[in-house]
Amino acid sequence: MSTKQKVIIVGSGIGGLVCGAILAKEGYDVLVLERNKQIGGCLQIFVRDKLIFNSSVHYIGGLEKGQNLYKVFKYLDIIDQLEMHKLDDVAFDKIIFNNDEKEYHYAQGYDNFVSTLVQDFPEEEQAILKYVEAIQLACESFPLYNLQESDDYNLASEFSEIDTQTFIASLTNNIRLQNVLAGNNILYAGIGNKTPFSVHALVLNSYIESAWTFKKGSGQIAKLLAKVITNNGGEIKKRCDVLKLVDIDGKIQYAETKDGKKYTADFFISNVHPSQTMQMVESTTIRNVYKNRLKSLENSVSVFVLYISLKPNTYLHSNSNYYYFEENDAWNSIDYEESKWPLSYGLFYSKCNKNPKYAESVTIMTYMKYSEVEEWQHTYNTVTTSQERGDSYAQFKENKKNKLLQTIYKKFPDIEDSIQSCYISTPLSYRDYMGTDDGSIYGVVKDYKDPIRTYISPVTKLPNLFLTGQNIKLHGILGVTISSIVCCSTLLGIKNLLQKIEDAQ
Repeated sequence: MSTKQKVIIVGSGIGGLVCGAILAKEGYDVLVLERNKQIGGCLQIFVRDKLIFNSSVHYIGGLEKGQNLYKVFKYLDIIDQLEMHKLDDVAFDKIIFNNDEKEYHYAQGYDNFVSTLVQDFPEEEQAILKYVEAIQLACESFPLYNLQESDDYNLASEFSEIDTQTFIASLTNNIRLQNVLAGNNILYAGIGNKTPFSVHALVLNSYIESAWTFKKGSGQIAKLLAKVITNNGGEIKKRCDVLKLVDIDGKIQYAETKDGKKYTADFFISNVHPSQTMQMVESTTIRNVYKNRLKSLENSVSVFVLYISLKPNTYLHSNSNYYYFEENDAWNSIDYEESKWPLSYGLFYSKCNKNPKYAESVTIMTYMKYSEVEEWQHTYNTVTTSQERGDSYAQFKENKKNKLLQTIYKKFPDIEDSIQSCYISTPLSYRDYMGTDDGSIYGVVKDYKDPIRTYISPVTKLPNLFLTGQNIKLHGILGVTISSIVCCSTLLGIKNLLQKIEDAQ
């Protein structure tokens, strides 16, 4: 009989898998319970026309040797197995605007980043230098982001107390430069008068340091983390829908699934949205005021995604991502009027392995409010339930697809003749397969006016129940990985864990 302490992790998103891999590696008996038939959460992939499509994660930063995410993945023994290729050094992201023929480039490496932007804005060199200095200072103010020990792991600093739009505007009066510097805010669903500059800085920094895309899809990260878990004696159970976390005598004693099975453990970690986690918890220890606070937090917007399969060898590949804005404002895309949708999009290429000169697919992601699909909110497509949403939903998707394509053709007219087929995800798709009530894929909205309230602690009032995932601290692969380290440190000790990560290099 095993003498290891047992940890049950509810949900196999990146947060659950990183926690599971760390704890299994450090000697815990790990059991991951996943409701769907595929693990990975936002890392999930799917195949159409024999092509791999990423559901949400299209590129990743911080993977150059010695950088933060590289160090964690090295410690977990997965970095050398990842099949990635580096995006264009001089333009990993390109920011483009309607009625402006120029492309504005984000280059990798801070010196290159500055010099590239200065070429486009020669009068603004000092503003650009101050901007990158602020990003670096913001990152330094959060030691754990740099895998350094600290007495305080809350993401609170002077850079959390000003919104990104206001801060950038304080550096320059050049409106075009302001919008270029905010140009890839779809990475974190940036809201101009709300998103703290610290969030912008922590996300963008990792990509400036190094930016990578996947050769065989983002799902490989999930598979490799799962392998770490199972190779260290852990287990992952799919199609296992947890409905209850039951408290007896002040501790969670077991997780109960939809089919009535009960799983006991010493510790429990939930990768599910904190509000949904508290709905599962049957306990008098967790106060209603805490549950209500979590329930009141605003979730970020969802997305409409168009996955385009291309005719072979017809459309040239680009080793850059594109962010497009219909108007001269990088901040007005989320709170759109339906008649003006879409106001922005991100466009991501997938390279053909047989003929790398060409792209084999393109993915286009644009914001979409959940309210646009509420008419069909009572229909579900999950591992246990499959319901047709009807002709009206099919027509809705077709209309939106055509409208998005017409916007895309303004800048990418050649793509029209290369399209072989299109596939679509809406907020309902993300709701059903990612497990959020409203299809949000970015987590809880961060607000500079109350930064502490919107950064949720991994520790709960129940001493053996912890939280992980994109709603704890930060979202994104790097953000969730850092949040998972914070979560695991409650069991392993932060000094001990960080030292082991450092020693693995």
